[in-house]
Amino acid sequence: MNRPGRLRAVATAVAITLLLTTGCTAADDDPRPAATPSATAAPGAGPPAHALDQVSNPFGAHWDWSRYQQFGPYLRRLAGSATYEEISWCEIERTSGQADWAGLDEIASRSRELGITLHLKIRTGVCWATGGTARHTRGAANKTESAMPTDLGAYQRFVRSVVQRYGPYGVREYAIENEVNAPSYWAGSPEDYARLVRAAAETIRATDPKALVVDSGISSVAYGMGVADRLVGDGRMPEAIAAYQAYFQRRVGTRGQQIPAVTGEAQLRRALGTETNSRSLRFLAVTESLLTDGTVDVRQVHFYEHFSGVAPLLDYLRATTPPGMPIQAWEVGQFWRDGDGDPASRAAEMVKTVTLLVAGGIGEISWLPLAYNPNNAAGSEVRYGLLDPDGTERDAGRMMAALADAARDTTVTPLPASVAGRLNGVAFVRGLSSTLVLWSASKTPVTVPATPGGRTGAVGSPLGAAGDGTTVTDVPVLLRADQPVDRILATVR
Repeated sequence: MNRPGRLRAVATAVAITLLLTTGCTAADDDPRPAATPSATAAPGAGPPAHALDQVSNPFGAHWDWSRYQQFGPYLRRLAGSATYEEISWCEIERTSGQADWAGLDEIASRSRELGITLHLKIRTGVCWATGGTARHTRGAANKTESAMPTDLGAYQRFVRSVVQRYGPYGVREYAIENEVNAPSYWAGSPEDYARLVRAAAETIRATDPKALVVDSGISSVAYGMGVADRLVGDGRMPEAIAAYQAYFQRRVGTRGQQIPAVTGEAQLRRALGTETNSRSLRFLAVTESLLTDGTVDVRQVHFYEHFSGVAPLLDYLRATTPPGMPIQAWEVGQFWRDGDGDPASRAAEMVKTVTLLVAGGIGEISWLPLAYNPNNAAGSEVRYGLLDPDGTERDAGRMMAALADAARDTTVTPLPASVAGRLNGVAFVRGLSSTLVLWSASKTPVTVPATPGGRTGAVGSPLGAAGDGTTVTDVPVLLRADQPVDRILATVR
């Protein structure tokens, strides 16, 4: 579901952007680019190893680097977050032994300058390295599915060169492939995928002991099928139907009979048993086996559904992820074909989605897309952007930036159990200061009594004195005070 960068085109576009932005922007706002390694530099060449050591802000985005000039000013507001770039062996090494790193070098340099940690998603593609002919092509760059390499040793040498080259840029996480449950992304079997991940993981760890291996990120739809299938397997059929309905409320009919309406047990079993959904469940199972046996270090989640689907997803993740394993959401968005929500309501929904994910223990979130491409194949904005195509901030973008400001360099703290059923949200704690994102868990407004020095306001707007307290409705608000979270919410009514 992602939108991979076109690395050759990006090399040119970003190079032009470097000249334009450094020539017309004050140095304080746009630091001079670091020296960029040449496309012919030896593996491992690059900037000094003083890159970002950790992600300090969970709220980030994924964007089209060819439009960096429009997006750069906004992206600086997301400093401390993480993003990812998808690369393809077949694209970088179009001829065996002749690699072109120019586009990815530019992306890695620019990410560092933005203060955003870059993760890489390594795909094979279909070419000389895999044999065969591609059956699926996507986008103007003609991206293809991936296939099993004909020579795993050659594949491991490519993976090693990626890790050697981009470790010095601060890249520490490497996902292997993308949404392998979809034939348009992976042509092999689940067993083939497991072999590929094990080969890649061995190489990544041998090359950089600090690096982390990430799974492919099973698709949002496939995760929904997994949620329902687990509940069915546990004999919790009413819960399975309710979870399916909540999760897929905007998807029914968007893929023919793959996501049908479900009101009873027979319909749900038929939905889970289709060829497509059975394949997704098999790939979900093999992914979880790689988590369990320690081949993979980080679980990657994709989620594009209504925020009411977050609760069943989190329940599923808790039940199927090894204790202590980090979970990151590299793709989060708002799928809504022909969506009729106004900008304010869609922005509020975005806040609820990412807030619930963070409160549930998801450590990193990349909203996708940052701005939709008006020339996309769908011909409409199926997935909602934080920005207009020209980079103008929408309500959603302003609110995401406010969340980033609130969360940066803080400890994420779930709301106390004492307010469960009345308030939803999360708290960000920095020293003695607490910033809460809150909305009513029902249609009934909730009052948070005034706290000395407390300030409150709509997400993304200036905060004012809390006065006689804060009335919380279903529209998210920010509340900040130099008090512990429990004390701020102790007398909620």
